[in-house]
Amino acid sequence: MKKVVIFGGGTGLSQLLKGLKEFPIDVTAVVTVADNGRSTGKLRNEFNIPAVGDITKVLLSMSNVDDDIKELMNYRFEKGTELETHSIKNLIMTSLLEMKGDFKHSIPTMAKMLNIKGNVLPITEENVDLVGITKKGEEIVGEEELTKDPRKIVKVKYNKKISLSQDIKKAINNADLIVFSSGSLLTSVIPNLLVDGIVNEINNSKAKKIYVCNLVTQPGETDNFKVSDHIKYLEKYLGKNGIDAVIANSVKMSNYIVKKYASLEQKDPVKLDESTLKKMNVDVIKDKIWKIEDGYLRHDALKTAYLIFSYIMDNE
Repeated sequence: MKKVVIFGGGTGLSQLLKGLKEFPIDVTAVVTVADNGRSTGKLRNEFNIPAVGDITKVLLSMSNVDDDIKELMNYRFEKGTELETHSIKNLIMTSLLEMKGDFKHSIPTMAKMLNIKGNVLPITEENVDLVGITKKGEEIVGEEELTKDPRKIVKVKYNKKISLSQDIKKAINNADLIVFSSGSLLTSVIPNLLVDGIVNEINNSKAKKIYVCNLVTQPGETDNFKVSDHIKYLEKYLGKNGIDAVIANSVKMSNYIVKKYASLEQKDPVKLDESTLKKMNVDVIKDKIWKIEDGYLRHDALKTAYLIFSYIMDNE
């Protein structure tokens, strides 16, 4: 069975994993743990633990349990209570961390509860914060603060040094394909590349490297970015020719969707610039990869996963 390692965090990674779990591949998801908003932020402060939110979101997206259990896991307590904003899944993972001491021993238990296929690894066991550097050299501490700050962020780092775990190193070395998921470049994808030694392991891997490009730009991060600009940003960390292929949307969105995201979130569709990508020696896999899900613009999980699976099989 082909082995796939996918790096990311947040909704982007979770969405892709919903589709990938349907294919005959061995998936290892490497997840960022620097979120400090809402439930996760409160739990981090109270229990001095790494961020649990993205880990539990990813575990649930890979689960094979019925909808009632998924609904229960996603349940958040109402306002006006001490448990306000907390989700059941975050409280369970926090309990497991208290009982077992770390993610390495907690994640397998929750994975068993949720009947997941595949592996989930945190990028670190440390309680870390993401730090953004603005054009003027100012520092913004905290993932939530980064996403809300209107200033242009040119670089991110952690507030402490992080070492590469042996589990992630082994997964990279055994991978047939390495995927960089859709999601915020600065807070979901790049943070995985800030770990000491990880870029060297990725570059030394014989696996092909593929990027699933975002559908829309991110204010303050990727304004006016085309597909090639996303890859150039990744290659600032990975080095030149660090990405072999990209999956990108090639079908125009409706005017209603475009206007909605432009007015409410200041986000614009990412333009596919094939000629530039060919000059960069990046293979382009293009298709309609967007859909409207629960009122939100999302990657079509099954379609995108199929394109990833096809790429693996075509490059045997």
